[in-house]
Amino acid sequence: MAKDLDELLDEVETKFGRPDPLRLGMVERPRGGGGGGGILSNDRNRAEAKENLRSTETFKKEHDLDSLINEIFEEPNFDKKRFKLKSKSSGNTSVRASFQGLGKSCSPVYLGGSTVPCGIGTNTSQRACDHLRCIACDFWVVSYDDYGWDKSCDYLFFRNNMPEFHKLKAKLVKKKGTRAYACQCSWRTVGELTDLQTDHRLRWVCGKH
Repeated sequence: MAKDLDELLDEVETKFGRPDPLRLGMVERPRGGGGGGGILSNDRNRAEAKENLRSTETFKKEHDLDSLINEIFEEPNFDKKRFKLKSKSSGNTSVRASFQGLGKSCSPVYLGGSTVPCGIGTNTSQRACDHLRCIACDFWVVSYDDYGWDKSCDYLFFRNNMPEFHKLKAKLVKKKGTRAYACQCSWRTVGELTDLQTDHRLRWVCGKH
């Protein structure tokens, strides 16, 4: 009876390709004086096959990675040369110069009439600042050459119409040589070079050039 049971189990194992879970890790009883250990041998062979397959896949991945790295480092150098040539061009020199000019502030800050050139004001280069910003209302200051503000201007007019020129022009008066300045809360008509610090009511500062 025991012999028939062993033969039946061997037949099931052969058909389904895996041993009976109850018999895993146990040595078969020897039959007919023959040596056992068939199940352990099969498990050992499967483990070795899996380990070999895993090692092969790891080697393949490492080989692919090495190939990719080599391709990156073996790229032709014409891009680097082209980049170096561009950096030496005169066009980029002017771009760098313009970037170096950014962030400069007027010192002192000047207002001026239409005859005073605009730009970065210094003690030696007296130019009217055209990048003024009001720290009270947080508006950029607009200016119009050869115009002055009408005497009827008030706070509500600028509050409602800044910074639209087609609305502001209703209170602009043609006046040769002057320059009309305004933010949302303050306005001035200036006819000559004026240091901003002399007008303590204005909260205007240079917004940097």
